[in-house]
Amino acid sequence: AQIDPLALPAHAAVAATVEAMRAIGQDHRSGLANALLRRAIREGIPAGDPRAHWPGWLRTRIEADWPDDVDTIFDASLRMPPMWLRVNRLRTTRDDYLARLADIGAEALVDADLPDALRLAQPVAVATLPGFDVGVVTVQDASAQAVADALDPPAGARVLDACAAPGGKTTHLLERDPSLAVTAIDVDPSRLAQVGDALRRLGFDSARLLAADAADVAAWWDGTGFDAVLLDAPCSATGIVRRQPDVVLHRRESDLVALLALQARLLDALWTTLAPGGVFVYATCSILRDENDRQVAAFLARTPDARAEPLDDRFGRESGAGRQVLPGERGRDGFFYARLRKASVA
Repeated sequence: AQIDPLALPAHAAVAATVEAMRAIGQDHRSGLANALLRRAIREGIPAGDPRAHWPGWLRTRIEADWPDDVDTIFDASLRMPPMWLRVNRLRTTRDDYLARLADIGAEALVDADLPDALRLAQPVAVATLPGFDVGVVTVQDASAQAVADALDPPAGARVLDACAAPGGKTTHLLERDPSLAVTAIDVDPSRLAQVGDALRRLGFDSARLLAADAADVAAWWDGTGFDAVLLDAPCSATGIVRRQPDVVLHRRESDLVALLALQARLLDALWTTLAPGGVFVYATCSILRDENDRQVAAFLARTPDARAEPLDDRFGRESGAGRQVLPGERGRDGFFYARLRKASVA
């Protein structure tokens, strides 16, 4: 990765890697690493089969779900993702931030479908981003930024962000409308702390943070319905393999069975917290249809007061009651969105 995608000087990459191996007690292997890296520099890194590192069970599912796109999916999942920024509209405008990037020699492109998004031509160190430390800008993929548009809560709404860590969507919603009364929940207290850190960097202190199992509604909910609920559900993460390549190394088929059950449990439980007439967005960073459009179809079939609301093609291709972005499409991560509405009281 240092030599190829990051384009570091070859001698520096070799020296740093060999030194790192020595530092972790692998001195006896440092000579072999040195020889292999120098050969890669001389002869280049051979192209591999993009499918080869995917486990057979997962490859089969993707081939069945997306037969016309499977080669593109596997190829895109091997490529380095672009770096997307989210400009804080409370602090500056996107055009002004483009100018600030130009001042440091960084080129960026706007996205017509995402009003806060910029796509850098080349990644840069986060610490070099103008105003990052004071909340002017956040690093967030375009697909994750689109969630705020899918939810689109009314001004001053009571909003629940379930499974909220690390806080990108919570903070984006508040940048869009600081009058929102946001409750952010995560089951992991250490990850919930990341949400708090993100809120502080951006200058927000109004969000309510809860370390709790979102599906155990009785343990944390006060009974007052939310106007909008966002469930960015735990999933296989098959849409972000290019960012987290270890997903395909560690994911097991039994994991998927457990994830499907958890997603259904969260949908059923959190639906009860939504006020009549309220909106619910179900999202994942998965490309597996069992986690996405089929999961939503099953929920709609067992939930009489739920109906799907259409999302337009800004959110990807039609996929059942929702929309799907596949990895690499418009430079984005793989992502699924479904917008649901709860029936109003007659």
